[in-house]
Formats: sequence, structure tokens, C-alpha cells
Amino acid sequence: MSTRLVTGGRLLNKSKPVNFTFNGKQLRGYEGDTLASALLANDQMLVGRSFKYHRPRGIVAAGPEEPNGLVNLGREGRFEPNQRVTTTELFEGLEAASQNHWPSLEFDVGAINKYLSRFLPAGFYYKMFMYPRAAWKHVYEPIIRQSAGLGRAPKARDEDTYEHFYAFCDVLVIGGGVAGLEAARSAGRSGARVILFEQTDTWGGRAPVDGGSIDGNPVDKFVDDIVSELKAMENVQIRTRCMGAGVYDHGYVLGYERLTDHAPQSAGPRHRLWRIRAGHVITATGALERPLSFAGNDIPGVMLAASVRDYLVNFGVSVGDRTVVVTNNDNAYLTAIALKHAGLDVPAILDARVLPQDSQLMAQAKALGIRVVMGHAVSSVKGGKRVTGVEVCSQAGEGAVLEEIACDAVAMSGGWSPVVHLWSHCGGKLRWDTALACFSPDVDNPPKGADGLGFVTPAGAAAGVFALDDVLCDAHAAADGVAVSLGFKLPKDSSAPKAERRVDAPMAPVWMMPQGASVKLREKAWLDYQNDVKVSDVRLAAQEGFVSVEHAKRYTTLGMATDQGKLSNINGLATLAGALDADIPTVGTTTFRPPYHPISMAAIGGEARGDVFQPVRRTPMHGWHESHGAEFEPVGHWRRPYAYKQGAESTHDAVMREVTNTREKLGLLDASTLGKIIVKGPDAGKFLDMMYTNMMSTLKPGKCRYGLMCSENGFLIDDGVVARIDDETFLCHTTTGGAERIHGHMEEWLQTEWWDWKVYTANVTEQYAQIAVVGPNARKCLEKLGGMDVSKEALAFMDWADGTLGGFKVRVYRISFSGELSYEIAVDASLGQAFWDALMVAGNDLGVMPYGTECLHILRAEKGFIMIGDESDGTIIPQDLGLNWAISKKKDDYLGKRAQERTHMTDPNRWKLVGLETTDGSTLPDGAYAVGEGSNENGQRNMIGRVTSTYHSPVLGKGIAMGLVHNGPDRMGEVITFPGTDGKTYEAKIVDPVFYDKEGEKGNV
Repeated sequence: MSTRLVTGGRLLNKSKPVNFTFNGKQLRGYEGDTLASALLANDQMLVGRSFKYHRPRGIVAAGPEEPNGLVNLGREGRFEPNQRVTTTELFEGLEAASQNHWPSLEFDVGAINKYLSRFLPAGFYYKMFMYPRAAWKHVYEPIIRQSAGLGRAPKARDEDTYEHFYAFCDVLVIGGGVAGLEAARSAGRSGARVILFEQTDTWGGRAPVDGGSIDGNPVDKFVDDIVSELKAMENVQIRTRCMGAGVYDHGYVLGYERLTDHAPQSAGPRHRLWRIRAGHVITATGALERPLSFAGNDIPGVMLAASVRDYLVNFGVSVGDRTVVVTNNDNAYLTAIALKHAGLDVPAILDARVLPQDSQLMAQAKALGIRVVMGHAVSSVKGGKRVTGVEVCSQAGEGAVLEEIACDAVAMSGGWSPVVHLWSHCGGKLRWDTALACFSPDVDNPPKGADGLGFVTPAGAAAGVFALDDVLCDAHAAADGVAVSLGFKLPKDSSAPKAERRVDAPMAPVWMMPQGASVKLREKAWLDYQNDVKVSDVRLAAQEGFVSVEHAKRYTTLGMATDQGKLSNINGLATLAGALDADIPTVGTTTFRPPYHPISMAAIGGEARGDVFQPVRRTPMHGWHESHGAEFEPVGHWRRPYAYKQGAESTHDAVMREVTNTREKLGLLDASTLGKIIVKGPDAGKFLDMMYTNMMSTLKPGKCRYGLMCSENGFLIDDGVVARIDDETFLCHTTTGGAERIHGHMEEWLQTEWWDWKVYTANVTEQYAQIAVVGPNARKCLEKLGGMDVSKEALAFMDWADGTLGGFKVRVYRISFSGELSYEIAVDASLGQAFWDALMVAGNDLGVMPYGTECLHILRAEKGFIMIGDESDGTIIPQDLGLNWAISKKKDDYLGKRAQERTHMTDPNRWKLVGLETTDGSTLPDGAYAVGEGSNENGQRNMIGRVTSTYHSPVLGKGIAMGLVHNGPDRMGEVITFPGTDGKTYEAKIVDPVFYDKEGEKGNV
């Protein structure tokens, strides 16, 4: 049985007992325990059930690679599913519950699946659920949905808070083992800004467990000294409980810090997501021990040898009274020796190798009286919910049992694999190390930055270097090389620490025990414990033609879900290679994707929750609008006044009043929400020529030009007025909802395609308040304020000028989206309300009245001006809207030009923009479709057009609309039919889309 020893437990504080529950049972551990070590200390070997066959599952590992120990933690607002027991630190009152069973962990009805296993091989669902077709909806899908997933989704609102943290450094070291510590110290000594991450709460990695000496001192002393030195360096920041989650382009790294998981009653955020820009990244992420594939290797009590050692040394936990060690390398001997020193029985070490002489560790084990059996293997593990013994066979045979050994634990070691995930995230290549039988980083092909140089360097075991002395030398050399590449230099007296050297015998690759295992044994040898993938499943995938490792992964589910191949990857690849009679490097690896280890969804969201999930954006005049009866509508994240109701009038009446007043007198519109993007640099004109369909580089300073912007697929995505400020500076106006999107669009092209162009962009939307002064009395209002000449001669249509109005420093644009005399005036955001008040006072005797977005829409529709999102829907090109005049014929290219030349884009049958007037003066329903003659192949009436915008015009006294109609411009005067959802049928005549002031005289006065 597993139990707590009287001695041992270097990480424990035995003076502080900790109470917790597992499946409702009261248990006790100590401060410093993980949930896994505390469960084992209480002889809780069974912790879960496998996903597919519901087989009993026990703890296998001691770190993030653990595939079985997934539990539900907490309750209500702190409920969290699929938490690893090996990475969960014990705290007072912790509540854990096992997953994937019913009605209980000990008695699970789902275990019946193991008796059906011959009918549920890999990929069975691809064949079984196809027939009969009608059974999918009513039989298969409900069963699959009920069975899918591990754990339970939280239902209550999360009680904790989370945050994002931004950091910049010269060198980011990921991993706080001895390699990471030495790399961080060396880089810090060079003067570089260093950040060091360690995913656990302790420093040193495996070295303090495995022992040895560094510079004549025990490893523990070396770790304590180097941590103290790092803490004293002002240019070095070190963080525990912080994992390197992902490495991306340009030195961008995500870190995941667990701040209060171990102390949930503490104040502050629970998790923190780090967003780091690093000059260079050193991955000192260590290596993971691999399991061995033999029959029954999934029975609770079969564990990785190094993990058995971890529980013994770190937590004083024995996983069994009698432990058989099975291995293909020397490292597992350390476990046997440690168990023997702790007073525990090791009946035998089964070593698959046959060596000419004993290594140092072999001799030490034999000296302790441990039986070492060379060339032997486990034929099968005996037991159900825990190990009761092993059957021993010859590794070179087919599994014939030579003897049985009674035991209650098996410590297995199949070699070590460097943790190459972070190295691989951004394109780092791997090489196959034949001697160590593992993939390790190919340092000649690192992840590369924009300069073509590598920005990630592996160190220590993560680089495929395992001897302690070599690990320290490699880490020091890595830091030295990185420092030099960044322009720093280590002190002349700086050198790598010297470690006691141990000579190990070569390991022997073992992918199946025994090597000639029968089909019966292969069907009980597990590769992926979580997903129930066996050796026989991978061989079946190869037999069925899934020869690509990525295809085989998906056919078998090998390495999927939360495991992500940490334990199963290499053994699975080797099994596939064996089935294909190919070399492992030829088969290759699956793709490593971030995050390295699951991170909470809440950490990704950070502070973006509740009221700040999607912050409401308000203009400087928002408070005034609220106090003057404004009804708001959401436009992107902004809230814009829809209409200003007076007294008991309806919203419709308010809109009609605003339209009439603006056409006849004077209206004010808060246009602050319109996007304002500065584009600056020697290549700004060339850049905007590519962004817009028309020519912007020829625009003169002091002038404005309306422009259309298309995606690379040719579709219209935004429009707005561009003002040229000086020879190298432009101000681009965008739609309200498009500012961030268009700024991102510009940056994407600058950073990915035209990265060598000298252009800088800045989104300054919120820096300015902008007010449209519209109507016949607009000029009179500004003249009353005084300070600058706004006459037609001084400020012509599509001109702009800086100046002063009423004592306010302003920038005045002579542009119009209404067809009336109009000025758009920008002031500093902090002065927006004061300037608005000044305009209201100046316009008081001129009939001034604020108007909202619905009035704006009617004004623009009367003039036939398009609205992005109404007349465009992601499938519309400028030519559909009759905007050919806004497409330059003087330049060779712009974004979308080639796409617009495709056959589909030039099809004469595309729907075109027209105006629509109902024959009875009523208003067409928004979005209504026009029907034509005949039916389509589905028996539906043919559609020949649709309404894009429709309003009642109080100025014209009738309903007006704009729409897209098949061959519309060629059908002027024709009446077409629009069935309404209200049961009515509307008839509308096709007319010119400009309903008001076709000559444009009212705006050009």
C-alpha cells in the first residue's frame, strides 16, 4: 500500500497539517504537499477512470505530464474541472472529486466498455455511426453528446479575478531547474534585463531529488545560493508558479502565473497572463520521462520511476511496500537505490538491456542487495484496481512467463524526452538523437525572427543534454551566446559551475515489452492512458492506411486532449514507425501547439468580464446627450444618440423633426465616434494608394478626398474622407465601427507585406471631439463664433484648415454627409463639451437643434450616399454601388484590384445599386427581397433584388429606399414587387438613388 513515511519529505512542513476531501472523504496532508502526494499518502491509488473504456486509473507522474489524475476542484463560484492532482498544491479545505464515472469511482457502470473493446477499436466511430443514416439524429448523436467530454462545465459565476501583465526584457529564461538558474545568472551578470519563470513553487528542478554535488556543495546548497544571488540582482526578475505557455513571432511569449491557487483566501487575482516581448528566449524546460509499453501498464500503482522518486524524496511518500523497477536506462536505478535507503523493498530491477559490465549505478544497486535481472521485461502486470504483481519474461521473447514477482508498485522508465514544445511553437526544427532515442532541438534551425536570426535557444536537458556537469556547461554557454548576440558581455571571470560527474551505461530503445509481444499482450499495452489508445490501435491505424503521423493521431486520438502527447508521443511514433517498417525520424512528429499546459479561460479573458467585458465607449458630450432626451443605439462599442425626444413625442416624430430642422435651419451632430487614423512617413502616400481604390498620393496638403477601402478579396470594407496634413502626414477618417478594424488592417499589411516601407500609423479617434455643423445656417453660426474665415472662397468644399473659432483651437473640414452646407470641426477631446455648448449658444437664434444617427441616415439616403454595413455586407464591390468614379485608373494596383477582375466580379448579372420609390408613397420593409418570374431548383421564387436602406423622408413626404437589383441601372422606371413579412405586397419603382438636390447646389454654397 502507499503510505507516508516517518522520514523524508524535503518540501513538507509537517508542523502544519492540512485537511481536505476527496469524493467527500475527509483526508489529511501537510503544507507543501500536492494533491497527488497527499492522496498517495492516504493510500488513494485509484483517482479516476479512463475516457473510453472507463478502466481504473491511478497517478502515473508527478508533474504537468500526468494523464490520469484529473479532478473537479472546489464548488459553486470556485468550481474548476480537469485539474491535475500533480500540479495542485494542497490547501486547507480543498475539495476534490474524481471524474468520468457513474455511480461511483469504485463501481463504474461504464467499465462494461472493456468487455466490448473488441467492437470499439481505434476509429470505430468513423464506421459505426454512418448507418443507418436515420439513427444519427435520434440514437448516435444523443449518446455521443452524453458521453463526450471530461469533467463538468462550471455553472456558477467565477468568484475570482484575473489580470494581464505586460513585460519587456532582453532575456527570458523559461524553467527554474539548475540549467535555467545558471542561464539566468549568467545573463544577469552580463547586465541584460532578465526574467526567469518556473512553473512549480520550488527551484532546482530534478537536481535536488537526484542528488550530486556542484562546486563541491550539495545541489540543494547550490540552488539556494544561486536563487539568493538572482534575487539580489536589480536587473533580474524571478517568478515561481509561472509557466511559459507559448512562444510566438517577434519574441512574443505568453506566461501563465498561478497567484493564489495554493491560497484561495488570499486577496488579489487568482491567475495572471503575462504578455512578454523578449529580445531572446532561453528554454530550460527540462525533459520528461517516458513510460514503457507492456501489458497492464495502466493499472494503478504502475508509475514513472522518477516520479516514484519524487514522491519519496520531496513528500516522504512510499507508493508501495514492494516496488519492481523496470527500465532500459540507468536513471531508474536512482529510484531503486532511494527506495532501498528509505527501508522499502525492491524485489528486482528488470533491465531490458544486456550490458558487458555494470555501470556505476548498477554496482551501487547490487551492493545494496537489489536483484538486477538483465535482458528481462514485464510480460504483464497483475491486478485490477491496484498492482498485485508482475509476470517476468525475456525481452527478446514473445512474453512467455519465466516467473512471477509479488509487488504493489511498478516503477518504469523508458528513457527521457526533452521538452521541445516551446522550441517548436514558432518553427524550431527537431533532430532525432539515436543514442538517446529522442527528438531534441536542431540548434542549426531555430525559430527565427524578422531579421532571419534565431531568437530561441535551448539549454540543459531541453537541449538533449542530461549529465549534470554537461547541463550546467550548456546553460552557461547558451546564456553567454545570447548575451553577446544582444550586445552584452559576461565578466571575464565568469565560468560554468563544475558538477560531480557520473558515467552511465548507454540506454537501449525499447518500444514494446517484450519486443515480440503477441497480439493479446499488445491489446493490453497502453500508449495514451487518458484516451485509451493501445499499441494495437496504432498498428491498426497503419494497417488501415493512416501512414501520416497526423492522420494516425486523429484516427486513434493518440496524444489529444489535455495530455497533448507529453507521455504518449514518442512511444506512439515509434509504434507507428515499427508498423510501417520505417525509421522514427521518417515518420516525424505531430505538431506542438501552445499552450504547453492548459491555462484557464478566465486568465485569457483577464479583466475583460462583467461591465468591462466590452467597455461602453462614450464621447465627451455623452452626458449632455443623456440630459437632453437622447435615445442611444450601439454602434460598435460606442453609444450614439439615435434621436432626441422632446416631451411626449414618439421617436419617429423626433427623427422627422430633426430631419426637417437640419434641412431648413441648423443641426449639430456628435461625430466624435468616426475613426481618425494618422498615417505618417515618407511612404505614407504610396501606402494609402494601396489601401484605397483611388489615388491619395496626389492629394495636396489642405485638401480632402473621399476614399473606398477594399479587402484583398475585392469586397468593400470601409469608406471615409482622407485629409492630407502635410507632405508626409495624412488623417484617414473611417466609419464608427471600423476604426480599430481598419487600423489593424493597415498594420497587418505594414507588418507582413510592406514591412520595409517607412510608414507609421496611430489611431487617434479618442483624442478628438468632432462636431458636424449642418444646414443652411451653418456658416452663420460659425461666423457668430468668429476667429477664422469660413466663407466659400476661403474654405471651399473638400478643403480643411486649422484656426480658431470662439477662442477654441479647431480644425475645420468642409465636408458633407448630408448634402447641406456642412462643416465638421475637430477640437481636443477635453474641450468637446465646451465647444458643443458654444455652438448651441451661437446657434440659438438660428434654429439650432441636435440630431441623431437616424436623422443622419435619412439625410444621407436622400442624397444617395452609401452606408457601410447597409449597402455593403461583405459581398459587395464598389462597382456594384455605381462607385466606379472612386476607382483610380492611374495606378497599377490597390488592395482588391486583381480580385475585382475575376470572372464572378465582372459578371454583368451582379445586382447593382438603385433608388426605390413605392407607388403609394409607403415605406418599404427593411431587408425585403424583390421577387421575379419563375422558380429556382429548390422550388423557391427567383429573387431579383433586395432593399439595403429604407426610410420615410419628411422633406419629400414619401418613403424612399436604396437597394441592389439585378440589372438595376438598366431598368429605370420599372415597377418590381416586394413581399413583406407583414402579409402585404409592396410595389416600388426603380429610380435614381439621388432623391434630393441632384445637382448638389445646397452643399456648395
